[in-house]
Amino acid sequence: MIEIDGSYLEGGGQILRTSVALSALTKTPVRIYNIRANRPQAGLKAQHLSAIKAVSMLYNGKLTGDELGSTEITFSPGEMKENHLKISIGTAGSIGLLLQAIILSSVNTEKELIVEVEGGATFGKWAPSVPYLQNVFLPTIRKFGFRGEIEIIKHGFYPRGGAKAIARISPSKMKGHIFAHEIKSVSGLSVATENLRGAKVAERQKAGAEELLKGLKTPIEIKTRYVYSPSTGTGIDLWSEPTLLGGNALGEVGKKAEDIGKAAAKTLKELIESKATVDRNLADQILPFMALAEGHSSFLVKDLSNHAKTNIWVIEQFLDRKFKVAEKDGLVEVGI
Repeated sequence: MIEIDGSYLEGGGQILRTSVALSALTKTPVRIYNIRANRPQAGLKAQHLSAIKAVSMLYNGKLTGDELGSTEITFSPGEMKENHLKISIGTAGSIGLLLQAIILSSVNTEKELIVEVEGGATFGKWAPSVPYLQNVFLPTIRKFGFRGEIEIIKHGFYPRGGAKAIARISPSKMKGHIFAHEIKSVSGLSVATENLRGAKVAERQKAGAEELLKGLKTPIEIKTRYVYSPSTGTGIDLWSEPTLLGGNALGEVGKKAEDIGKAAAKTLKELIESKATVDRNLADQILPFMALAEGHSSFLVKDLSNHAKTNIWVIEQFLDRKFKVAEKDGLVEVGI
């Protein structure tokens, strides 16, 4: 059984999700202790429980300590028997974080897997939006050979959630990939709930983003969409292609829609100008897939977050691979 100190470095929920996903993938039992020990409210929260319970359900695993506030769990994976899983999230927890754990755990699946998630949020604070997964995360891991997609049936926002999404994952053969910097276009999606249509919130987010991005001199196409959801909310995701860099922002009460768009655009513009080949969030999200892919992979990032450093440490506990981190041209190069 692998022992993981849940308070290591960043000490957040990612240690938990990566550990349980890699435990399932490698068929190796794991014990995680000191979970979120350095946080104001230590232990498991509902969002963490949703992700680890989903992986355990998929793999018929034995999970102990899986309750709110718990600072220690053990997980012993079994075999994947069902290829159609239905998961209900009772809160406005992040669908994106849950699906990332499921996707990582099932990279080596031998049959097509369908995962339906009801409840939760497609946009949320401190978590990747589902449009980000669709347009940045998934296209990036497809470069390693991953085969899968996510469909949004219904959007959801904090605090009531109410979203629905379906992930389809197919057998994949993972190979290494060297990420390069090339920007030919910028795309985006500005989303707001239907009750904000009269105030043209989606269009104003789009306009704010376009104003800040016009200096890039690349084609820009940002779509707007109004959706029905139990809670009022807005969000905007922007991404560049073919190098996939993402900038996003979540609407806030008292903040102008134009400023939300500008915030997302500012993040993306700075990334493009930095010559990075992945964004800061994507860097830590793709590390496990790099380690699972055969052959050499590398990327350049503006700086390596504690999330990424923590993920490297966790991955190296489960897999017989070592990452190399070095400074290069004012950026950080990560290779394996």
